Amino acid sequence: MLSGALMQRAGRRRTLQLTAPLWVASWLILGFAKHFPLVLVSECCDPEIRGRLGSLPTLSMSMGILISYVAGNWLTWRYLAFFSAIFCVALFVILLPLPESPVWLESRGADASQAIKWLHLSARATATVKDDENEKQEDPENLPSLFTRKVFFSSAVIKPLTVGFALLFFQQFSGIDAVVFFTLLSNGVSTMLVDRLGRRPLLLVSAAIMCLSMVAMGSSFYFQFEQESLLGLVVFMLGFSLGFGGLPFLLLGELFPAQYRSQLSAMASAVNLLSMFSVIKSYHALEAVLTSAGTFWMYACFCALAFIFVLFVVPETKGKSLAEIEQHFRGKKSKISALPMHPSQVHTHI
Repeated sequence: MLSGALMQRAGRRRTLQLTAPLWVASWLILGFAKHFPLVLVSECCDPEIRGRLGSLPTLSMSMGILISYVAGNWLTWRYLAFFSAIFCVALFVILLPLPESPVWLESRGADASQAIKWLHLSARATATVKDDENEKQEDPENLPSLFTRKVFFSSAVIKPLTVGFALLFFQQFSGIDAVVFFTLLSNGVSTMLVDRLGRRPLLLVSAAIMCLSMVAMGSSFYFQFEQESLLGLVVFMLGFSLGFGGLPFLLLGELFPAQYRSQLSAMASAVNLLSMFSVIKSYHALEAVLTSAGTFWMYACFCALAFIFVLFVVPETKGKSLAEIEQHFRGKKSKISALPMHPSQVHTHI
């Protein structure tokens, strides 16, 4: 309805010109917003339930794909677009009463007590980490740039950044975007188990299943049992969704230090998208050189490397507060201090 009036008033060509920057803006917003919900979730819940809540975005993604496919059976693409827009409007409305992240408020020197009260957070959930040697470095007014040598290569930054980069790299180079599928069932299982079993066990099991299924798929192509490759594909998708489908994004919101979490999460997301592009772009070239069997065996090698990396490098974060995780990477010369709580909550957490 609006486009008709606009075309009549501004002309056809100018209307197209006006819509072009809106399309660009929409894709940029999608790119910016892809992984940031997990940062907000990780900072707004207690450690005991952070794994389950942090896995919900990936579960919701799978559910959204399923809903879109089901709705697409009855709706044309234009009405499907309008149907999808309803969820975007719902997101905007739901976010209106929610408070800002207490961690972010504290980093800006603002009062976080009202947000803590609204979210019913414990003192442990909102604790922050200070260096004993120089507590002033975390004053929001004196916070040094992330991209200085001293800060970027400090253990509090470079260690979790390496873990985050590697997990997202292995997530894509497992070959998932060569088969392009998510399973709702396995994501649901992962959501239920992540706070019971922990992140590391699920990642290890996921990497092992993906490795074995990729070996099986490569072997089925090599020995020309191509019908059997379907079973390997199904097993691979189940294994991927169990761990590597969503847990790397959950860990993005857990591993990075609070004062640089936004910037580091954006950098890790860029690595994830670059790895995704590399896998999709290189698949047919690899298939021409290595054959289908060799390509899937190569993906199996990356899955094996992912297993080794998780086994020896990735820390377990189950049940730990964000401050405790940050302290793990900083080392011994740090202490944990709680954010100021609202007076009405003090008796609850004594």
